[in-house]
Amino acid sequence: MLVKLDTLEKNIKIKSAKKHVAVIGAGFGGLAAAMRMGAKGYQVTVVDKLDIVGGRGSCIEKGGYRFDLGPTIITMPHLLEELWAFCGKRFSNYIDLRAKTPFYTITFPDGTKFHAQQDETLMRKEVARLFPNDLDGYDRFMVDSERRYEFAFSSTNKIGRLPMQRLWDTLKVIPKFALMRADRSVFGNAAKYVKDERLRMALSFHPLFVGGNPFTVTSMWGLVCHLEKTYGVHYAIGGSVAIAKGMAKVISQQGNELRLNSQVDEILVSSGKVTGVKLSSGEDLAADIVISNADSGHTYNQLLRKSKKKRWTDKKIGRQRWSMGLFVWYFGTNNTRSLWKDVDFHTVVNGPRYKGLVNDIFVNGKLSDDMSLYVHRPTVVDSTAAPKNCDTFYALSPVPNLGFKNPIDWQKEAEPYRKKMQDLLEKNLLPGLGKHLTESEIMTPIDFRDKYLSPFGSGFSMEPQMFQSAWFRPHNISENFPGLYLVGAGTHPGPGVPGVLASAEIVAKLIPNADGTFEKSIRKNETNLEYSL
Repeated sequence: MLVKLDTLEKNIKIKSAKKHVAVIGAGFGGLAAAMRMGAKGYQVTVVDKLDIVGGRGSCIEKGGYRFDLGPTIITMPHLLEELWAFCGKRFSNYIDLRAKTPFYTITFPDGTKFHAQQDETLMRKEVARLFPNDLDGYDRFMVDSERRYEFAFSSTNKIGRLPMQRLWDTLKVIPKFALMRADRSVFGNAAKYVKDERLRMALSFHPLFVGGNPFTVTSMWGLVCHLEKTYGVHYAIGGSVAIAKGMAKVISQQGNELRLNSQVDEILVSSGKVTGVKLSSGEDLAADIVISNADSGHTYNQLLRKSKKKRWTDKKIGRQRWSMGLFVWYFGTNNTRSLWKDVDFHTVVNGPRYKGLVNDIFVNGKLSDDMSLYVHRPTVVDSTAAPKNCDTFYALSPVPNLGFKNPIDWQKEAEPYRKKMQDLLEKNLLPGLGKHLTESEIMTPIDFRDKYLSPFGSGFSMEPQMFQSAWFRPHNISENFPGLYLVGAGTHPGPGVPGVLASAEIVAKLIPNADGTFEKSIRKNETNLEYSL
């Protein structure tokens, strides 16, 4: 879906007052916010501690292989098209984005393989082939999924694309939440419609892609099935980092600056108002507005450590439920492009337990003997990811975060766990893997804590539970510090690339244009800083 550029170009020709915006972090949220601020007439400086843009969507290049570190798919490409159009650009001129179907193959311990795909007829045939008694229930589940999507995220009039910093904005939708049984879990909602445990898993595992426990996270996340059906699953040639580099290019074309290898140590506050940021080098960077793409927990606990907080105190941050950790093994293979012909772009390899494994990860904080894996093979569609006739792989296992009383000692456990992962892949997906291994890299929750400054090494910030969403989540506009705004997974509407992009859109609605006017779509009282705490 392309957005008309001619009318949008007129809306962004704003006389700049050269007010300065400092953006902390060059992840997707920070880059999207910087693009929008540049289009609104501001001078923008993006600061990031890494040596590459993209944050968790960056990459490692080693031995001719490119390992994409974070998100591997794009599910709502129109958000990117709208972002580029807001800046007077056309997304397709920057990024080669391609639809991929089947979306993924889910393998079960009994040998069953379920191919999830966008075409409704083919998907229903797949359900009928494997779970004939559940076809009617599947149809009803998909109707329910559409209802949830329409309520939460379908257009600019829905809660996923509007600010939620006023308590009333959340309270007024509670009756609708109750009617849709948002108190029920994603798994519980799927179980209401279908009986086969394998299909229940296939319709409920998606919250794990955004750090949520399928057995406790609100059933509103069941909207993902409709989202995939409607918009498909896409991949950017060159990996997700290609999108980040495209965003950085737009920012540069706007005449704005990206400063890599520069870490923000503190958000500066004077007389209760944000005045800029201090870098770890000691340099002060003055700014009229600060937008933090750092994790909300890190933003309040560390970057504002010298300032008194009213709501998001250190204690309150510490009481939140955080998403699980991730153990990711990136590896390259040689002479395998035609060897594993049945291994597609995405594969979910299920272990023998579903609920038990999830409980070990989220509740018990235990590193289980068994595991379930998400395996990404980008070379199926992208030859730039590896040398000729070679493959690049990304194998991810959800694991406990570092917030438990006795956190896992990853310095001790990392290599044994990687070896266990390799054995499982050799047995169930990639026979002979050990003979073809070349490059290898791993990331554990420790890396997420140290590299991405993620509290407790969580993979997706605060877990997107019902009472850690909307008003209950750190707001896009700080209620404590005028001039401070938040984007990214740790703020509204939540984790995942669509949520992160939407957070930047919301912030752009809250901040006036550089000439002091607001976009016409914003309600007059949307920027009111009076809060009910």
